[in-house]
Amino acid sequence: MDRIHIRDLLLRGIVGINEDERRNRQDILLNITMEADTQPAAASDSIEDAVNYRTVTKAIISHVEGEKPMLVERLAAEIAEICLESDDRVAEVEVTVEKPGALRFARSVGVTIRRSRDGA
Repeated sequence: MDRIHIRDLLLRGIVGINEDERRNRQDILLNITMEADTQPAAASDSIEDAVNYRTVTKAIISHVEGEKPMLVERLAAEIAEICLESDDRVAEVEVTVEKPGALRFARSVGVTIRRSRDGA
């Protein structure tokens, strides 16, 4: 299986359990890897045969900017679901959600999840 990467997508959104986190948008850093067969797209050189990562990214941006989950685990699961639902060719996805500066003395804190179309 081939991998399509969306790296260091920096968005602003509401995620967290503290009062300040529920009120003020904060940086949310995303790294996403989708596994799909890219051979048909490579052979045809046509976007119709490719996972359109621009469309996927737009859906993720809209979601992050519009939703207000309490936990990064929830946000990661929602993003994984968007990736799997966006295109039947995406067989598996790995999503990392980080909150830069969320912990004192740490660059960031986050979670990485892996989800697949077959539910494994």
